[in-house]
Order: sequence, then structure tokens, then C-alpha cells
Amino acid sequence: MSMLTPPGMGGKYRVTGTAYPRMRRPRRRGRIVLATVVAAAALGGAGWGTLQLIDVFGGGSSSTDAAKRTTAGSACKNASTAAAPSARPTPVAFPKPGDITVNVYNATPRSGLAKSTADELKKRGFAIGKIGNAPVAYDKKVPGSAILLGAPAATQGVFPVLGTQVKGAATKTDTRTTADVDLIIGTAFTTLAAPQDATAAMTALINPKPKPKPTGCAPDAKS
Repeated sequence: MSMLTPPGMGGKYRVTGTAYPRMRRPRRRGRIVLATVVAAAALGGAGWGTLQLIDVFGGGSSSTDAAKRTTAGSACKNASTAAAPSARPTPVAFPKPGDITVNVYNATPRSGLAKSTADELKKRGFAIGKIGNAPVAYDKKVPGSAILLGAPAATQGVFPVLGTQVKGAATKTDTRTTADVDLIIGTAFTTLAAPQDATAAMTALINPKPKPKPTGCAPDAKS
């Protein structure tokens, strides 16, 4: 027996050379752990790459969509808060037709137009003042449907009310100090607005609808 042979061992464990016998297979745990870590890293990288592709072809990730929804919600909230005080316009005290005195002048070559128009305005409740041909400054010089002419204060109430009766009428102010206004009939004038159209326009003027909420905002919860 060789001196390299451990005591009590012989047979196939007998050492005949200069190396000790290998009693068991070498451990490979380190290699297994390393392989597991590498595989996990590869899967993680593949998963992240797949997510990025979804973002590119799908137009954005779920986190991006959530951010967009949050931004939209904030915009709706801000818009609602900003519009809350003026959501319903403050009513304006417009004068009644009976409180408006209208002078009707004809600036066209057609005869009798001022009289027929004044008669129709009277039926609709307006007070009628003077009736006749337009002053030289306007005679045959009004290409539109009409001109409403009055003091600067007329722009706040009288012009809008009388304007519901004459579609496309222009407005102009002068230096008069009286409350009456002139309706100067122009070349493009055919007739006053139909009664139903004039009534609808008057209703919208006196009772304006609230401003709509921004598109995409959810309706307010009922209390």
C-alpha cells in the first residue's frame, strides 16, 4: 500500500499514483446561482423591452394614460372653478319695446317702406316717433339692411332689443341727448324678422343660457 493511501482504505480507493482520490463530485451550486441571476436579468430586460414596444405601437403606457386623465381632471376642475361665478350670466335690465321710441326713415328708392315698417313695429309693441325719408347724409347710402342710430347709451339696451326685429342691422351713435333711436332702412332690407324669430331672439337676449362646461368633463354630482 502506498503511503498516500489513507489508513483503513484499500481496494478501489487505493492510491497508486501521486494524487489524492476524489471522494465526491465537485459542488456546482455557485454556477447554478450565477446562471439563475443571469436568466432573471435576461427575462427582466426582455419584459422591459416588450413594454417599450407596447408604448410605441399602442400610443402610450398605462402610466401615461393615467397622467393624461389626471391632467384632464385638473383642467376640468380648474375650468369649473373659474367659470363658477359667471356660469349663468348676470341678467341685464333691457328696456321693454313700449319704452323705446323709434323714428323710422327710408333710405331706399322704394316708397312707403318707412310707413309699413313703422306700422309693423307698432304692432309689436314699440313706440313710434317720426316717419319719413332718411336725412341727406344717409339717403341712398345705406347698402345693408338698416342702421340703428342713437345716443351712446343706446348700445347697452335699446340697440340689442330693436336689433332682434331687424336682421343684420348695423349700429352707430351720434351726439343726441334724447332716448329715441332712428331706424334707417337700407337697400338690402326686405322685411322685419318674422314674429317667431324675433320672439326667440328676444328671449335669448333677456334670458341667456349658461355657458357649457369644457368637453370631457363629468357632470356635477346631484346634491
